Amino acid sequence: MDTIDLTGHFLIAMPGMEDTRFARTLTFVCKHDEDGALGVIVNRPIDMRMSDLFSQTGLTSGDTVLSERPLYFGGPVETERGFVLHQTKGDWQSTLMVGDQLALTTSRDILDALAQGGGPERFMVVLGYAGWHAEQLENEVAQNAWLTVPAQADVIFDLPVEARLDAATHLLGVDYSSLSNDAGHA
Repeated sequence: MDTIDLTGHFLIAMPGMEDTRFARTLTFVCKHDEDGALGVIVNRPIDMRMSDLFSQTGLTSGDTVLSERPLYFGGPVETERGFVLHQTKGDWQSTLMVGDQLALTTSRDILDALAQGGGPERFMVVLGYAGWHAEQLENEVAQNAWLTVPAQADVIFDLPVEARLDAATHLLGVDYSSLSNDAGHA
């Protein structure tokens, strides 16, 4: 199979996606290599807020706007683990850079900074991630389970959650509503 690197791309779930955990999702691929892929869903908020996360980790924040920000379902793997997808580099203990603009941080020090009014300005916190073993994502793309397009940070951080999937699809020049459940193969 041809090797592709979808790091820094969006995965747009096709309308016929049978796995309900991924139906109508927009996933940002943080890492993709010969060993597999790791991504986080960026359009599925959950019924938890930053205040809940701060409370569970023993942190407090006086910022009520920050405290009311939603957490997101990042994927079905390790759903008890938090990941911070953010723009700009930082001096965090455990960060995976995704290109020059975005990063995924898993260490508590970024939460400490956010609670204290520091940290990155543009971020989202997800619980869990989506993972694929070697060649699994390539096979799913070949089977038309996903559309792919280079990601844009403004889609993740500047748009309301309900507009992100359509905006990513528009990057391809199509409307999500016009996509078919049926896939054709040449």
